[in-house]
Amino acid sequence: MNDEKLYPIGVSTFEDIRKNNRYYVDKTHHVYRLAQTEKYYFLSRPRRFGKSLLVSTLGAYFSGRQELFQGLAIAQMEQEWTKYPVMHLDLNNRNYLDETSLTEELCSHLEKWEAQWGNKYKDRKPEERFRQVIELAYQQTGRQVVILVDEYDKPLIDNMLNEPLQDYYRAQLKAFYGVLKRQDRYIRFGLLTGVTKFSKVSIFSDLNNLMDISLLPEYADICGITDAEIHRYFEPQLGQLSAKKRLSDEKALGKLADMYDGYHFGPDVVGVYNPFSLLCAFRANDFGSYWFETGTPTFLVDTLREIDYDLEQLTHEEVTADVLGDVSDWRSYPIPMLYQSGYLTIHHYDPEFDTYTLGFPNQEVERAFIRFLLPRFLPSQQAWGSTGLNNFVRDVRRGDAQSFMERLKSFYEGIGYEMAGDRERYFQNTMFLLFHLMGFYTQVERHTSRGRIDIEVETKDYVYVIECKLDKSAREALEQIEEKHYTTKYASDPRKLYKIGINFSSQTRSICEYEICEA
Repeated sequence: MNDEKLYPIGVSTFEDIRKNNRYYVDKTHHVYRLAQTEKYYFLSRPRRFGKSLLVSTLGAYFSGRQELFQGLAIAQMEQEWTKYPVMHLDLNNRNYLDETSLTEELCSHLEKWEAQWGNKYKDRKPEERFRQVIELAYQQTGRQVVILVDEYDKPLIDNMLNEPLQDYYRAQLKAFYGVLKRQDRYIRFGLLTGVTKFSKVSIFSDLNNLMDISLLPEYADICGITDAEIHRYFEPQLGQLSAKKRLSDEKALGKLADMYDGYHFGPDVVGVYNPFSLLCAFRANDFGSYWFETGTPTFLVDTLREIDYDLEQLTHEEVTADVLGDVSDWRSYPIPMLYQSGYLTIHHYDPEFDTYTLGFPNQEVERAFIRFLLPRFLPSQQAWGSTGLNNFVRDVRRGDAQSFMERLKSFYEGIGYEMAGDRERYFQNTMFLLFHLMGFYTQVERHTSRGRIDIEVETKDYVYVIECKLDKSAREALEQIEEKHYTTKYASDPRKLYKIGINFSSQTRSICEYEICEA
């Protein structure tokens, strides 16, 4: 690769990438494997993870565009390059806000296909037209049809908070996608991609022959970029980034991994980088927050608060395989939706119980998600804004425990009665958010069990061991630090140690007292 190549950020058309000297990470061995094994597939990946490019690549391959694949892996695998009629349905290009939106979009695609293969059923329902145009394409070309559906679930995701319209769309999509099974003899290949899998609803009930490759190890890196691919395609860019940041290539790669790597789509599989964020980092020659800013999961974050979810579980939530693949009950349990949307990923798999332990994939997502959560739990701009957080961090770094605690006390006093409620979970969650966000600037360990909050904060010169109580006393909190020997591991540590006991009041919804003890 040379420095004149362009980054395909916002470009998802395979032909454009190949003809206009853009970087392309070769995934065509996966394309060949898909084409040569099963017939119908489903793939779930987060937004901006390369699904559209995969669909476009498959479209070029099944269209027999051999010239676009010169120099790629598939050029050594495919010998025939048969041209099939391809129908590419992309549902990602509009917002679905009323009952006519989906029908209009389907008809727009149908009109293009019918212009090529016949419109005998142009006045019928979309599913009837779809069934007819598939048959006509087969009859006119003598070859089976390839069906590629990009972002099949966009109409449903757009209406997560509008259940009547979502149900209406679900019925439409069920009828439309069901054509694939009824017209099986005319179809060579089918792929549906999306962010989510609505497995407990009826969309795919008629299309039960889809092979879900979302968690299959052999397709773990079908979208996304691996460490090996960085070295293969982006060594010069890595060198430029490390030079600008005055880091070794090894440390620069480590920083890239911390920021953008860590996605695991299956048990014990290779991790992949978010391709959008990685390419943005190389183009900007800087470590930034790119992916999260392209869309925010507002309804999911609000749901976490509404159901009184223990936010610490986000770092080690355990789910079974069947739950992980279904988002139907997101209002009562949004974790599968957070996973499928890319805010959580697989950290560990337990084959004995067939369970997955989830957590944040990387620092980009973790930091941005925590920052996004904070104002929904703590609406005081002064408290949670960047200036307020910086003041907390400065107090901790310079060993000013008294100033920190006064700031924390004011922090809670500024929270409205209706926000705080009277549950211990609220105090747990807000403390988790604050100290977790501080953990990007200081080292924070936090352990909870049965409502107990135990926080340890470490800086270069200071250590803070903090215990919190609800409707008890700060003295009891300090006594627990002593009785449980929380500070034992710091006995020979030269840093100055603070023990802090905090008592929250469920009546005032704030910190009613605290005590600081210097060890």
